[in-house]
Amino acid sequence: MATGTRLDLAGLLHPVTDRRRLLALAAVVPLAACNQLDAAPAPAQDARLANAAPADLPADGDRELLWGDTHVHTRNSVDAFASGLASADIDTAYRFARGMPVVFPKTGQRVQIDQPLDFMVVADHAENLEMNVLIERGDPAVMATSLGQQWHALMESSGAQAMSRAIMGMTVPEAERPAYFGEVTTDAIRQQAWNAQIDAAERNNVPGTFTAMIGWEWSSTPNMRNMHRVVMTNVDGDVARQFLPYSYYLSDRPEDLWQFFEQTRARTGADFLAMPHNSNLSDGRMFAMQDSDGQPFTADYARTRSRWEPVAEVTQYKGTSETHPQLSPQDEFAGFELRNMLLSGQATPVSEGSYLRSALLNGLREEQRIGVNPFQLGLGGASDTHTGLSSQREDAFYGKMAEDFLPRERLGPGRLPSIFPNAEMSAGGLTGVWADHNDRQAIFDAFRRREVYATSGPRIRVRLFAGTGFTAADLDSPHFGQIGYRKGVPMGGTLLALPRGQAPQLAIVAARDPGEANLDRVQVVKGWVDAQGQAHERVFNVAWSGQRRLRADGTLPDVGNTVDLHTARYTNSIGAAELSTLWTDPEFDPAQRAFYYVRVLQIPTPRQHVFDALALGIDPTTLDLPTTIRERAWSSPVWYRP
Repeated sequence: MATGTRLDLAGLLHPVTDRRRLLALAAVVPLAACNQLDAAPAPAQDARLANAAPADLPADGDRELLWGDTHVHTRNSVDAFASGLASADIDTAYRFARGMPVVFPKTGQRVQIDQPLDFMVVADHAENLEMNVLIERGDPAVMATSLGQQWHALMESSGAQAMSRAIMGMTVPEAERPAYFGEVTTDAIRQQAWNAQIDAAERNNVPGTFTAMIGWEWSSTPNMRNMHRVVMTNVDGDVARQFLPYSYYLSDRPEDLWQFFEQTRARTGADFLAMPHNSNLSDGRMFAMQDSDGQPFTADYARTRSRWEPVAEVTQYKGTSETHPQLSPQDEFAGFELRNMLLSGQATPVSEGSYLRSALLNGLREEQRIGVNPFQLGLGGASDTHTGLSSQREDAFYGKMAEDFLPRERLGPGRLPSIFPNAEMSAGGLTGVWADHNDRQAIFDAFRRREVYATSGPRIRVRLFAGTGFTAADLDSPHFGQIGYRKGVPMGGTLLALPRGQAPQLAIVAARDPGEANLDRVQVVKGWVDAQGQAHERVFNVAWSGQRRLRADGTLPDVGNTVDLHTARYTNSIGAAELSTLWTDPEFDPAQRAFYYVRVLQIPTPRQHVFDALALGIDPTTLDLPTTIRERAWSSPVWYRP
């Protein structure tokens, strides 16, 4: 893949100067297009009419940007509890996300998020949900079982960590775990635990201010390959109590999870979606080109998968799943926060089935073959924190697991062993959601139509529309969102038709997090399939800070680096606060299926472990970790279908 041909961008690079307009930025739904739902449960935006605004927009014709973490674990997850009672309980997790000061159990110190979240999914593992807490408090139903008594005795004699490892079944063969756990996974015990999760969400749900989405994690891990999905639903507690979270003890096949969604929706009216996470740890299985039985995809399979899995995590604490330098050798920024290994800690070969860009490309190929795209995926970001605290700041990273929270536990001779060492973890990410309102249904609908995007932590504002007839004045307009709906489709949508002879325009606006680093550049990542069914990719630099010029091969001189590795500080003397552009694909072929997504890069800043190293008097350049990081945002794609 080359990074693009030489382009004349005169007149297209446009610094945004009106911050009031940025506050109005929001994405909308397809107009001359369709958010392809392919027989999905029908949110109101499966619009196929050109020249008509969607009828379900808010009165002002625009949407608001909300920030959330879709993947938070509390001590009700057995692996989080295994940190030694150091993880926060569920109410503490919610209160922290809402902006309240809380006590971090590991140290007893007061901690507080720098900016409250707008929404959150507590995604505690469905497998043995809250079991450790029930045993800790001597719940009668659990203590009436032989396993409950055995585990309680183990906690009394050897502590919480030993008990948690036993509850996780680490000494039980994977195939035998459902039977082994049978007596403590009765519906009555599971209902008690699930009701507690729901009650906490209801206590902390404040529509219009903070939304507590109800959900869980389905943690299928065949042969230590990560096939996990975070599940969320659109319903409130009354409906959520009518079902129990589906566990991999019932089945480790995603097809069975989707069937559960279908049956439960028919019975209760609840809707669901599942988000694959950490495909980088799946050894190529997450986006493999066969179903669970090893059979090629059919149109029905692809339609079902696309219906229930509209968004995937592209980044979180355990690494980034966008792409890999071995898969995208011409992408100079492909090597970002990579962790290509199994949950056992064993490294694995790089595989297309582990990374989202390859999945997006293979989705185009499958659509060309069977008529349906199984991997028409939006991109979201999350933390996967197991401390209960959603932390993304490099200078205040509370870690994935609470066991190695302190600097001396992360680095140096006192470093604690961990399968997920916090010094190696990525302090990110978050999901930006363009929603009608801050409530459960509106947020769920935004995910369903893929009107979401990911960042590695900073709250970079990104707006993307694809269509025709945009002008530079549109980018400056305080009504940019309304214009975007009228002239095109937002991120997550599909262009179904274009005027003859015209290539799609991308109208892009990006603004830095006011409390974070300046922006370096905006890139467009294009993927397409040719007539022979071969997939291709290319990265275009389309807007950037300063007076740099594109080289002949389309690459761009580096923005520079202001990081001082003696103090872990940087300056915003380089980069730009805001960037915007109109970009037209110079290689557009109307006969070829394609996708486009936007990647926005910050200037270099200190990576999270550098702060700990300097605090300990360790030279960060002596550690086998990158000292700086290029924080970024990834929009969900827009697709073009001939």
